[in-house]
Parts: sequence; structure tokens; C-alpha cells
Amino acid sequence: MAGDLDLLVLGDANPDLVLHGGDVVPAFGQAEHLVDDARLSIGGSGAILACGAAKLGLRVAIAAVVGDDLFGRFVIDGLAAHGVDVAAVQVDPETPTGVTVVLSGPDDRAILTMPGTIAGLSAQRIEPALLERARHVHVSSYFLQAALIGSLSDVFLGVRGRGGTTSVDPNWDPSARWNGGLLDVLAVTDVFLPNAMEATRIAHTSDLDAAGRALAERAGVVAVKNGDRGAIACSGGVTHRVDPVRVTPMDSTGAGDSFDAGFLAAWLDGAPLERALALANTCGALSTRAMGGTTAQATMDEALAFLEGTPA
Repeated sequence: MAGDLDLLVLGDANPDLVLHGGDVVPAFGQAEHLVDDARLSIGGSGAILACGAAKLGLRVAIAAVVGDDLFGRFVIDGLAAHGVDVAAVQVDPETPTGVTVVLSGPDDRAILTMPGTIAGLSAQRIEPALLERARHVHVSSYFLQAALIGSLSDVFLGVRGRGGTTSVDPNWDPSARWNGGLLDVLAVTDVFLPNAMEATRIAHTSDLDAAGRALAERAGVVAVKNGDRGAIACSGGVTHRVDPVRVTPMDSTGAGDSFDAGFLAAWLDGAPLERALALANTCGALSTRAMGGTTAQATMDEALAFLEGTPA
């Protein structure tokens, strides 16, 4: 499939306000807690992945919807500054840009999201010519894409019919139903990129290996992020494993999206599955070294040097 884009992301683009350090656990009753730091950064799974893939050297565009407001302009300017083609980001004057507040503790995070325009991307808002330009099309935050998911199988069928490939990162399902037609979409998905909690819920089993194998019977490749336990990838009845990457983390916001960027960069370059998994694991870990999802994302040279044990 010829095209001037390596990756087209269909997904969420919104600011993240990350609060870190101090007492980030809120309390009602007008109790005021102090935190050590606050950062407004590019957020949304799709936007963070797009920035990470661009930094790794891929030619990336994103189709998303933002509002005609300060947050919308912040997102568009930030994506463009990271080298992402934003021509397909549409401005909806009737709906505010979505926003996420991340309470980033030492061992876990709490996430509060106002969806706003996040749910506004539909197949009708995506130019067919844009889909034709892309070697690979990725959908992020599947369960938040209310206007897109009903027609996503048809979109993916069209992409694959032209010789392209597809991937999905489900992210969390706020409804806790863990369905929404996703299993049908996986039948036309080349790479599925959940984390361990998402994978086991979608597959309805507490056994991560069993979940990976079951999901790989639908999608071509399943690569699962498992935090401080590393990651696994399942395909063709074979399970690959990589150990966790040891870094000193500051904030894990967007680490899974940087993992996705690393995996797709290697996979699209024809790397063996285990190599793609290792690079993804490295990119995810390196992104945690600073606050915000995009601040510490790695270049390809940096990620490969770290992976080979010769970090600068």
C-alpha cells in the first residue's frame, strides 16, 4: 500500500492536567490538599501515541475533534509542535474540548475525564483520501469513541482492502461492560494493544496468558502491557515475554501509549514480534521519567541504545 503516512491515528486529543507529589488523594468537605507539581500537557491516548510515534521517526497524522476554545488550540499547537500532521483535527464550535485530570501517586493513578469532543469523531468526519494515505490506521480509547465504533469494522475493512493494517488500544471502559462490539472489530484488527487489566476483563478470565491467547484467536497479534511485570505478546499460538525495564519513574501517564508507539514503529518496520515487544516495553518505561505523557518520550536512537544496554 503506497502512502505518504506511516500511521494515521483515529482517536482522542485533549489536555491532561497532571497533579503529582504531596497528598494527591482528594477529600470532600472542602478539605484543601497541597501537591508538589502540576503540569498541563498533551493528553488523550491517541494524541500521546501520535507524538511518541512521530518522535520515533514515523510520518504521523491524527484525526480527532476538539472544541473552539483554549484547550482545543493548546492541543492542536502541541501536536503540531511534536511533528504530527493536524490537518484532519476538526474544531467543533458547539462542544468543549475534553479534558482529563490525572492524580499521579507513587504507585498508582486516578483519572477523571470530561469527554467533551473526545466522543465526537465519526467515520463521516474522516476523509477517505486520508485513510488511503496511511500504511497503518490505529484507533485509541475505543470505549470512548461513541460516534466511531459502530462503523469501525467497515473503516478497517476498507483499510485492509487497500493493503493497509490496523490496530486498537481499548483503554478503560467507563461502563464496565467490556464489550461495545469490540470482539467483532478484533476480527479486522492486525494488532490489539490492551494492558493486563483490560485484556483480562475483555476476555473474561483472570489468567493473563489465557486472555492473550483467546484475544489472539480474533486479532492477528495481541501485545499486552503488564507494568512492573513486563509485557507479553501472543500470535499464532505462541506467547512471547519480556521483562520489565528498570528506570526511576516519576509519572506513568501515557506510558501505555508510548508502548504502543514503540510496538507499531518496530512492527511496521518488519521487526520480529519479540523485538517489537522489547522496543515497546522500553519506550513505555522511558516515557515515565518526567511528568506528562509526552515530555520524556524517547527517540529511536535513545530507545535502541537503552534496549541494547548502552544508554547515553
